[in-house]
Amino acid sequence: MSAASGERIIATYLSSENNCHCCQSIYGATAAAHLDGNEDLVQHVKHDFHSAEVSPRLKTPLNIAGKAQQDGKDVTVQLARDEGATDLEIHDTVLIAAAFCMYNRYVDGLATPTCTANAARWLPATATSPPTSPTYLNSPNWQPGKHAPCS
Repeated sequence: MSAASGERIIATYLSSENNCHCCQSIYGATAAAHLDGNEDLVQHVKHDFHSAEVSPRLKTPLNIAGKAQQDGKDVTVQLARDEGATDLEIHDTVLIAAAFCMYNRYVDGLATPTCTANAARWLPATATSPPTSPTYLNSPNWQPGKHAPCS
């Protein structure tokens, strides 16, 4: 698994935990695209990463991210180190988790248009303009609080 797919899986997991449909759909679709279309793995990680077929090397940051998402004080640095995470990986994972908690609330708080269907269906055709991009938001199709078209 590439670093890019791992990052997208972490973003998908956090966005799912934060109940941000827009972000979990878009990052889930990009994670699946990095995983040769393996949407089942992405769904499994979202619902139970502990039993998903991902490496322990990815489960450690997912665990850190989940704890940081709940409460930053829940992150146990020594346990993460014992699981093989470096201080830089711990730092970056906590930072990513904190940022995604903010991003997810920002996206939802602005009633950002979201794709109501499977985001992977439109991702390849519109990879340069997903429904949350400035290109889409500046288009005549954008309406506050309305869902982006998925066909």
